[in-house]
Amino acid sequence: MGERPYTVLNCCISLDGYLDDSSAERLVLSSRADLDRVDALRAASDAVLVGAATVRADNPQLLVRSPSRVAERVADGRSPSPLKVTISAAGKLDPGAALFASGDPGVLVYCPDEGVEEARTALREVATVVDCRTPLCLREVVEDLHRRGVRRLLVEGGATVLGQFLAEEIADELHVAIAPFLVGDSAAPRFLPDGDYPWTSSRRARLLETRVLDDVVLLRYALSSRCPEPDVL
Repeated sequence: MGERPYTVLNCCISLDGYLDDSSAERLVLSSRADLDRVDALRAASDAVLVGAATVRADNPQLLVRSPSRVAERVADGRSPSPLKVTISAAGKLDPGAALFASGDPGVLVYCPDEGVEEARTALREVATVVDCRTPLCLREVVEDLHRRGVRRLLVEGGATVLGQFLAEEIADELHVAIAPFLVGDSAAPRFLPDGDYPWTSSRRARLLETRVLDDVVLLRYALSSRCPEPDVL
C-alpha cells in the first residue's frame, strides 16, 4: 500500500443536513467568516479535489482568494493556488467550466477506462486526464497524487465523493460547518449518501474543535491517528 496525502474533508450543511437545495441557483450556506476559513484551508493545501457533479452544479474555480495568502504561497515558491483535481466517471466535463479557466497550476482529471478518450478529446487543452481502473478506487487516486508531490489534500465535495473518502477510510480530518437554517427539500443533495461507514456508535470520531464563525458553527473531527492536536489547522 502506497503513501497518501494528509487529507481534509470539508463541507457546509444546513441544520437538516443538506449541502444545497434543488433549485438551479447555488445555495450559499457558509458565512463570510466560514468562507475565509475555507480560503485558509485551500492556501494550506497542495491540491483541492471535487467531484464532477460539483463542477457541473457549482462551477467552482477553487482558487485562493486572499491576496496575502496568495503572496505567502508565491514567496514560498508555490503556485498562487493549489493544484485542482476532479473525478469523472463518464469523462463528460465542459472545457469552458470555471475549473479550467486558469492553467496555473493546472487541473488533473481522474477518469475510469470507459470515459478516458472522451475526456482527453474534450479537455486536451485545459487539463491532464489520468486513466484509472474501473471501478474507480479513490485510494489509488490519492496515492497517485502523493507520487505527484501532493502532501496535503483538501476535498470539498460533493456528497458522493465525501462518502467515498469516508467509506474507504482515507481521510484524516472532517470539517463540517453548520448553517443556521433548514432546507427541507427531499430532492436536494444531503451531506452523505447511504453507506457502510467506519465511524459508528461503537467507533466515534474524535472531536477536535468547535468554532463559531459569524452565525455558522464549525465541527472539526479527527478521523485518523495522523491528525494533529487541536491547535494545528
